[in-house]
Amino acid sequence: MSSPITCHVLNTLSGTPAAGLKATLTLLSTTSSSPTRFHALTNGDGRVTQWEPNSSTAPTLAQVMQGFSDGERIPWSITFDVGPWYEDDGVESFWPEVEVKFYVKKGERHYHVPVLVGPWTYTTYRGS
Repeated sequence: MSSPITCHVLNTLSGTPAAGLKATLTLLSTTSSSPTRFHALTNGDGRVTQWEPNSSTAPTLAQVMQGFSDGERIPWSITFDVGPWYEDDGVESFWPEVEVKFYVKKGERHYHVPVLVGPWTYTTYRGS
């Protein structure tokens, strides 16, 4: 089963999926002193369909979502490490990272965050 939050990244410089790009999903509303984070690398199609918790003892994304009420707006961010990713290909990037902040509502449909990224530009929208 797919995660309740997924993303897809396309490299506008080459017109291809951004495979192997490091992404971090962070819960922005927390009373804990240590933020709730999940990590992933985009797959060969530039997608993240599952997020890994910070540690083997940390809760999964599904478990974190269970702690909220149905209909509650939950703020998240996804940070993409585009600078190092482009530099690995010998391309200088204006962006060290791209962060997309957004809300989800528990109990609603799955949320998909598509991102088009280039070394000098990026854009995003709410996907389906």
